[in-house]
Amino acid sequence: MTKTNWLVLKSLAPYVLKFKYRVLIALIFLISAKVASVGVPLVLKDVVDSLSQQNQIIFLPVALLLSYGALRLCSVIFAELRDVVFVKVTRRATRNIALQVFRHLHGLSLKFHLDRHTGGLSREIERGTRGISTVLTYSLFSIIPVILEFSFVAVILLNRFDWRFAAITFSAVFIYLIYTFLVSEWRMKIRRKANEIDTQSNSHAVDSLLNYETVKYFNNEEYEAKRYDEYLKNYEKADVKTETSLGLLNIGQSVIIAVAVTSLMIITSQGVVSRELTIGDLVLVNGLLIQLYIPLNFMGMVYREIKQAFIDMHKMFSLLDLQRDVVDRTDAVELDCRSPNIEFRDVCFSYDEKRNTLSNVSFVIPSGKTVAVVGESGSGKTTLARLLFRLYDVSSGAILVNNKDVKEYRQESYRKSIGVVPQDTVLFNDTLGFNLRYGDPSCSQEDLETVVDLAQLGNFLHALPEGYDTRVGERGLKVSGGEKQRISIARAMLKNPPIMVFDEATSSLDSGSERSIQVALNRVSEHKTSLVIAHRLSTVVHAHEIIVMDNGRVVERGSHRELLELGGKYSILWNLQQNQPLD
Repeated sequence: MTKTNWLVLKSLAPYVLKFKYRVLIALIFLISAKVASVGVPLVLKDVVDSLSQQNQIIFLPVALLLSYGALRLCSVIFAELRDVVFVKVTRRATRNIALQVFRHLHGLSLKFHLDRHTGGLSREIERGTRGISTVLTYSLFSIIPVILEFSFVAVILLNRFDWRFAAITFSAVFIYLIYTFLVSEWRMKIRRKANEIDTQSNSHAVDSLLNYETVKYFNNEEYEAKRYDEYLKNYEKADVKTETSLGLLNIGQSVIIAVAVTSLMIITSQGVVSRELTIGDLVLVNGLLIQLYIPLNFMGMVYREIKQAFIDMHKMFSLLDLQRDVVDRTDAVELDCRSPNIEFRDVCFSYDEKRNTLSNVSFVIPSGKTVAVVGESGSGKTTLARLLFRLYDVSSGAILVNNKDVKEYRQESYRKSIGVVPQDTVLFNDTLGFNLRYGDPSCSQEDLETVVDLAQLGNFLHALPEGYDTRVGERGLKVSGGEKQRISIARAMLKNPPIMVFDEATSSLDSGSERSIQVALNRVSEHKTSLVIAHRLSTVVHAHEIIVMDNGRVVERGSHRELLELGGKYSILWNLQQNQPLD
């Protein structure tokens, strides 16, 4: 077993050891089932021998036949009890690990999720959890039973027959296992390639379906189908190789077993003819070999599945080894403040080493005040919101809340204190009510109705036949951009935090709706510390201070009137927007 496999088992062990008594009971049932199973051909031998004797009294075969039936029944009952006891261990371990991975993925930085394909990631978790079940089930139900059965058969053959029986049996098993492992290793390379193609195929399919509208806009349905078919074609080739190699494996295994069984049956038959052995011995040898070789038939599949399961589990556990970019300090404290002040102090940040996104950005948002950040696309406005929410940590400088670096606060309490209305609102594929309540799942219906009215969603909801139970579709495709933005505003209101961040919060609204929503936003922002990121300058004219950014730097600051009088970049942007009939 490789070092990687040992590490996987080490990671898995704590989840299984929580149920050590269940595992122990399952092992007891397993051993009992195997003892009963091996006892069946022994009793059958005595039955055959007793029936072959003419002067044998009648009750002896009956007693042996009853014993034979009882042993068969016990082998089945103990095997089923083993399954019943152990199934909870497998399912609970799978559930706990899947939950831990899910939580860990939510704890990783935004950078990790931007670099990964969601479809491929979900498939890795799916395979990893299935691998846990495979390893636990096959280890207890296939590998250990074969070892026990082989040991029992070895003892019986050595005690009752001459050395040839044990030699042929052991040699056949040894050759069988070596052949199985060598061919399975070759098949594993083919299987691994097929799985990689399958992951790519799934990632492409999910990505294409999530971007359904984009595909439609450019009439690229056939183009996407051809791309998908290319993956399917490659998977087909790899899968055909996998099945072909499986046939080769099965043929080789069958040849080894057939040669061994035939050889032993010839030797046993010669013993019967020479009266050194009985017909019962012939039946015993045949029964023992059948019981031994039937589970061996599955060893190739078991080895392959366990090897693949270790690979899949390693990939899943490696996700748990990924370090979080944003972590809590050991001495982090709770943030509990109704109206905090915020300061960006010489903040520098870059998504990669090639260029700086922000350079020495400094400004203050006083307690209960609103500061707006404006500028052209790519100037770094949205990055400020991400840094404030700690989706990333600053490269240098600091962001302070109540004169403390945000790194000194526990992320959970800190983020509870911030409400965000993002530029691009993505909804869960659930009901409108679920998406609205996401800001506070425990909210009352009255609170929900209040924020719905404030966000100008009342008329829209009442016009829907199913109201709050209306499904919004994948990523909210069944509702318009303006409606999605209203939903985003409503659930941010429902969260009711002391800090509000509005990132282009009205960019998808028409002018009439924008004015009414702006009134609601002003009401929500009242007595809250607010950061407003805007492209439309008309939405920020009442901000206490306006920060103008260009290429990641603060180039101007002041009130709306002061910036117009300055005649700089803000004034140019304002005049451009006022002169354009449509924004």
